[in-house]
Amino acid sequence: MKTATYLRPTPWDKRNFHIDTYEVTSLTEEALNETDRYDGHYTIKVDPMANTELLFKHGFYYMDTMIEPVCQKKDLQLIEQEGTSISKNYVTEDVYAIAEEVFEISRFHRDFHIPSFMADLRYMNWVRDLQEKDLIIALYNHGELAGFYGYEDDKVLLLGIKETFRGKGLTKAFTSKCCQAQFELGYEQLKTSISAANLASLNLFISLGFKLKRTTDVYHKLTGPAPEEK
Repeated sequence: MKTATYLRPTPWDKRNFHIDTYEVTSLTEEALNETDRYDGHYTIKVDPMANTELLFKHGFYYMDTMIEPVCQKKDLQLIEQEGTSISKNYVTEDVYAIAEEVFEISRFHRDFHIPSFMADLRYMNWVRDLQEKDLIIALYNHGELAGFYGYEDDKVLLLGIKETFRGKGLTKAFTSKCCQAQFELGYEQLKTSISAANLASLNLFISLGFKLKRTTDVYHKLTGPAPEEK
């Protein structure tokens, strides 16, 4: 791999899929040639208006469209809901247990080369990483753990609500409280990235004052053996 120029290793994916994983940094013939040369799973993110002829020529397949909502501090809509609260105090394994059940809409779950349990593991490990950095906020309803919110710097990364608390009008209040807490760290703008297939999440953030800024198409490719349980 020393001779590769356009492939950026993604060790956070490799640890879950047990094969080499990369992000391709350029939509050029030279870059895509490298994906033919080395075994592994590849991701490339491109402008929706880009010419994708080379991608299909080199075996890439469309996976998802990611939308980036952005919110200015002055635009955040604060929602109050009786009994809802947020805290950095929680039982680690209780949050991890919620993570096991909530992530079903993702490009890795949709990728036919990735076993579902590996896609699940990717998100659970991401939650663990954020826990270790103290970047998880627990969501409580009348003192009972209802979900969690993961962030880093000015980015909203993960939002998970326990099944028994969905559809009760709590998610807006939880998310607005967490965004406010994130703004209080000194940021003037927050951003997130949401699959176009996840309409519920898109509607949630729009209702809180986020505005859609841009979209990115995501393509995957597998060269060599598919991931399998070790």
